[in-house]
Amino acid sequence: MAFVDEARIFLNAGNGGKGCESFYRDKYMRHPRPDGGDGGKGGDIVFEADSHIQTLLDYRYKQHYKADNGGHGGSKGKKGKTAEDCVLKIPVGTIVRDKDTGLLIRDLTEHGQRILVAQGGAGGRGNIYNRTPAPPGVGQARTIHLELKLIADVGIIGFPNAGKSTLINCISKVRSKVADYPFTTKAPVLGVVQGEPGQDFIVADLPGLIEGAHSGRGLGDRFLKHAERTQILVHVIDMAATEGRDPCEDYEKINEEVASYSDRLSVKQKIVVANKMDLPQSSGHLRRFRQRYPDIRAMSISAQTGDGVEAVVTQIRESLQNLKGPLS
Repeated sequence: MAFVDEARIFLNAGNGGKGCESFYRDKYMRHPRPDGGDGGKGGDIVFEADSHIQTLLDYRYKQHYKADNGGHGGSKGKKGKTAEDCVLKIPVGTIVRDKDTGLLIRDLTEHGQRILVAQGGAGGRGNIYNRTPAPPGVGQARTIHLELKLIADVGIIGFPNAGKSTLINCISKVRSKVADYPFTTKAPVLGVVQGEPGQDFIVADLPGLIEGAHSGRGLGDRFLKHAERTQILVHVIDMAATEGRDPCEDYEKINEEVASYSDRLSVKQKIVVANKMDLPQSSGHLRRFRQRYPDIRAMSISAQTGDGVEAVVTQIRESLQNLKGPLS
């Protein structure tokens, strides 16, 4: 399934049904009696957060949605049928904005949360009870911008081919694509790391960043935004320099990109992971890294062989517990 995290859609709530203007008369009545019923209310358009949906793909291909109109009133006081609401399900973590004004309508962060975004028109008034008939209301029309920011406890960041996908494959049941070329991961991948009861957490494998990502280079800020909701960032470094980059410079550049994108990201707790320690050249790079950054604890692992990975998982769990108490 393709991952789509932004969409623009056009909504039109239902119009109210027409009220009826009619009169009842029989042979015993000197004057006719008004008996026109009211029209039914038009359907609203409602967004509902659903944890079973992971992408806004459906809204990329279908962009126009209209709720049903209310039923017309009838004689003998019959009221028109109220139209059913049009309920549009979106992923948990979707931000709903008015496209024309930029106004934030709601940030849906929990399964089952609902928000009414376009109200249906009121039904027209019939002439029953000697009332003056009134025309029906028109359903509200709006253009909505949807933006999905994934909700995860931990975000894995780093340069392409640093081993992020291999790490998430190692610690969770998800199977993120792994290959020896950059940008193998084209979209964020969520995995659940299981443990003792109350110790599970969600981790997001974010596509590889490059220098200038905060301004849109490479896969750019389209995916940095998904790190904003995380509690902890795990910074994976290719300590073997298999791509010809310097691990120390990689560390500095990723930190610069994170800080340039958002103050919220820059202050998040980070766990630095020195990956690919199974390769012989990595030891020298790690010594140089620790000399250059003596205050940074770089945890040595090999995501490929699994060495040191359990210690990283334990550190993540401890850090999450310190930040927000027992995990759920």
